[in-house]
Amino acid sequence: MPKKKNITVEDLWQIERLGSPSLAPDGAQAVASLTRFSMEENTSHSSLWLMSTLGGAPRRLTSCGDKDGQPRWSPRGDLIAFTAKREQQGVKDTETQLYVIAPDGGEAHRAADVATGVGGFRWCPDGARLVFISWVWPELKGTKAQAKKHKEFKERKETGYVTSEAQYRHWDQNLPMGRVPHLHLLELGRDGAPGKVRNLFEGTGYELGRADPSADHFDISPDGRRLAFVFDPAPVKRIDGRFALAEMDLKTGKVQVLVQDAEFDLGPPRYSPDGDRIAFTASHQAIKHTMPQQLAVWDRDENSWDLVSHEWDHDVHAPLLWEADGQAVLFPAEQKGRTHLWRFDLPDRRAEVVVHGGWVGGYDKAAGTLVTLADSSLHPARLHAHLPGEAPRRMEHFNDKVLAQIDFGRVEEVWIKGASSKTSADPKAPQGDDVQMWVVYPPGFDPKKKYPVMHSIHGGPHTGPGDNWHYRWNLQVFAAQGYVVASVNYHGSSGFGYAFLDSITHRWGELELQDVEAGTDWLLQHRWADPKRVYAAGGSYGGYMVAWMNAHVAEGRYQAYVCHAGCYDWVGMFADDAWSWHAKELGDWYWDDMARVLSQSPHAYAATMGTPTLVIHGALDYRVPDAQGLAYYNTLKARGIDARLLWFPDENHWILKPRNSRMWFTEFFAWLKRHDRAAKPRRGA
Repeated sequence: MPKKKNITVEDLWQIERLGSPSLAPDGAQAVASLTRFSMEENTSHSSLWLMSTLGGAPRRLTSCGDKDGQPRWSPRGDLIAFTAKREQQGVKDTETQLYVIAPDGGEAHRAADVATGVGGFRWCPDGARLVFISWVWPELKGTKAQAKKHKEFKERKETGYVTSEAQYRHWDQNLPMGRVPHLHLLELGRDGAPGKVRNLFEGTGYELGRADPSADHFDISPDGRRLAFVFDPAPVKRIDGRFALAEMDLKTGKVQVLVQDAEFDLGPPRYSPDGDRIAFTASHQAIKHTMPQQLAVWDRDENSWDLVSHEWDHDVHAPLLWEADGQAVLFPAEQKGRTHLWRFDLPDRRAEVVVHGGWVGGYDKAAGTLVTLADSSLHPARLHAHLPGEAPRRMEHFNDKVLAQIDFGRVEEVWIKGASSKTSADPKAPQGDDVQMWVVYPPGFDPKKKYPVMHSIHGGPHTGPGDNWHYRWNLQVFAAQGYVVASVNYHGSSGFGYAFLDSITHRWGELELQDVEAGTDWLLQHRWADPKRVYAAGGSYGGYMVAWMNAHVAEGRYQAYVCHAGCYDWVGMFADDAWSWHAKELGDWYWDDMARVLSQSPHAYAATMGTPTLVIHGALDYRVPDAQGLAYYNTLKARGIDARLLWFPDENHWILKPRNSRMWFTEFFAWLKRHDRAAKPRRGA
């Protein structure tokens, strides 16, 4: 048997990535996109694959496109729709379009010519119509007017972006200037001809949310007569708007608002099998902005809604899916560092795990057959079929050959005593809360040897690392370099109940630092941990944390930091795309209480920083603008602290290109090696 090797960055990019599955109506086959990467060409290629739930080898369905994605099986089982950019019949797509293909193969054909492009979509139950999202100019009428305006806009010579909107960019791109996301109805044409398109929201004033509108934000009733969707009723649209639930009659275009409560933000709707109820998510924002998304159900007969999971301390994630009997709803939800697929029984108001994580990232169910897409800390996403009365069955083995050559490090879940989220003068009060920490050991770990240790501090802050596979901050790749890697689910992390998540609000940095430091104490209690080789790295809010640590932890505790896309100055951060959340998180606007904001801002403590830091940032990052990283780097250089900058002009909050990713890891590891066995941080430019 050939000797296994440690995982490398090249191995990471050889792994093929599966998208969320869609099941055929009879449950016998699933379709999903598969993305492959080329380090040599610095590109990716996505195609559609069919996989049987009953056994057998996967079959490639599409090969002509570069970015085939979002496949959905038609209700009649005769077609699969997907989005792509292609060249067909002499016409090259300038925007993403909708295509359909027969599951037994053949040539895919463009289902419609939509000048403004196609986003998320859903089939109507008759299998002859689809509803999709497209960003349009709301003042224009008709597809011809939209096409004319789009052509003029594409051909303009000016490059300025002009807006009066409060919400005008998101993550890494400006929202389409002057346009809003509308739902459109497509009637499929005959013999492959493009079908007829009608803008359902034209002239109504309705639009979907502007932050990543998707197929989760609307649904079509089982009889095909109605359309449910969520929308922001506020005249000024913001990323933290409180959405309402509405329903449209597809024949008349009449819209009825079903649920609108100024105290709640409503999320993805899903019709029950009989169409008489709509499940959706609801978050009680009037209590606090950190309140979880809970399961709610609107009843047509009673014309009222109920928050059915309010006693269940979990955050409900999309997509929602009703069981065939209409008595329960499926959805993913986190719990203590893992994401399971849950079944929420409505009569008993009781949740039970259907499929355990790892991390369940996608699923579908049809004709009694369930398929799940899930990863773990030891493998990337895999597709399984769950048939009644049978053990789960792997449906594909795309990455088995690559993974079989790799010797993975052991993963351990440990619990430490972290910060106490309750302040009390009572000496008998608990001295610390239980905090989860994941530890990944190097392959071939020998407890008799000495190892460097490294924290990988997650972002969010209201997310949480766990038993999952990460392509950008991959703990196995870190451990393969010889580090014992720790990842703390500090206070504020998701999946540990609402009180734990909300505990850091208005006092960022305080409890999280105590938790990370407790993790370091745990590591250094072990003989295998080298106290002269301790490092910490983090991205986004994790980057904020290492900048905060630089100012609040004595020099010498950590030999070096890595700050990727880190928040540094909460006043300067007001240039981000989520500025309307600042006062909610920090406790006030900076102009009303500057002292409070500065008390949580790393830049205000720059005078106490002294630990060498590698700063990484992307110019296209709008969530944490790159001026944050540049200001941090410049400050360190001005103070004579050893620092290095890695700046990408073509990357955003994440590093997504293969070559850039390799450069990222190369610089990351070289920086840590440069400070290996440093008894205390070195100064100097």
